Amino acid sequence: MNINWSKLGFHYTETDYIVRSAFHGKWEDGRLAGEWEKPYATKDKNISLHVSATCLQYGQEAFEGLKAFRGADGKIRLFRWEENARRMQRSAEGLKMAAPPTELFGEAVRLALKKNIRFLPPYGTGATLYFRPLLIGTTPRLGVGPGTDFEFIVIPSPIGPYYEGKFHCTSFVLNRKVDRSAPLGTGQFKVGGNYAASFRATEAAHLAGFDCMFTDSKTHKYIDECSAANFIGIKRVESRRSKVEGGESRVESQKSKVEGRRSKVESIEYLTPRSSAILPSITNDSLMTLAREKGMKVTRRHIRTEELADMQEAAACGTACVISPIDKVIDPDKGITYHLTDEPGPILTDLYNTLQDIQYGRVEDRHGWCEVVES
Repeated sequence: MNINWSKLGFHYTETDYIVRSAFHGKWEDGRLAGEWEKPYATKDKNISLHVSATCLQYGQEAFEGLKAFRGADGKIRLFRWEENARRMQRSAEGLKMAAPPTELFGEAVRLALKKNIRFLPPYGTGATLYFRPLLIGTTPRLGVGPGTDFEFIVIPSPIGPYYEGKFHCTSFVLNRKVDRSAPLGTGQFKVGGNYAASFRATEAAHLAGFDCMFTDSKTHKYIDECSAANFIGIKRVESRRSKVEGGESRVESQKSKVEGRRSKVESIEYLTPRSSAILPSITNDSLMTLAREKGMKVTRRHIRTEELADMQEAAACGTACVISPIDKVIDPDKGITYHLTDEPGPILTDLYNTLQDIQYGRVEDRHGWCEVVES
């Protein structure tokens, strides 16, 4: 094996084993009954499918993405895999599929890690071992409807940064011509159809040298997702104190009023979209927790595209890229370019470093997000 760890990008690299588990069931009183087989490791990377399998005919498919890190202390950490298991279960429920139980999901990921431990990149290279858990419907079927047979597969691959140059800024272009998912459709689930639906827009943006920012599918007024990642906006909010602080005397308070002066308070707001059409990001959830701990106001709401003009920093975030700061956003429909920053800003940089410190074991994991795995 000859891998230049520091030169890895977000591309598939062949490893020794994948891990598989199959489910065979039947519908009983509206419930899918059956059992999952024990996960096993195999060197066979191919899938034998009937041409009428429900994953091929009707898109019964879901997947996940998570990472293992070799820490500064030499220990191996899996980051929040239970949340990935729960999210796959929600996706499976949304597409009428059998969902791998949390225990089985964890067993399969740990087995994939241990059988491919030589592909876990060394600490300090910026590379990690990425896992792509995949769930597909395998029942042969021509009539429209869900299947009863499924296969769960964990595919490992060492990866580098999603964007070249590691932590640096990217540029986005707003797209109102393509909808990646409907408001009450499958956008909240991690299924391949959402990504396929976005390819027209993302590839057009890439050809022009940008990444794609999607607006909401109902009104096209609000920011939805950054290509395949969640959106973060950072705003500095200035407000005036309306009450006298405990340490300020009544005389001083009255003097301030007479002089027409009231002390201003600057706070930082972490903004991210609230939408039924976007994927709940585990990375974004982690960053929101860290932002609150740092004293920021965390707000999830509809974000108008025009609000980009008021943001000091913005970024895409997700498992693959962690945080990818945005330097500018072009709105071709309105002929506007929102210039945000020339380099990663201090707030997002701090959040990025804090999360990475937890993942690499450089600081105490007070939230219990990482599972230490014995190799």
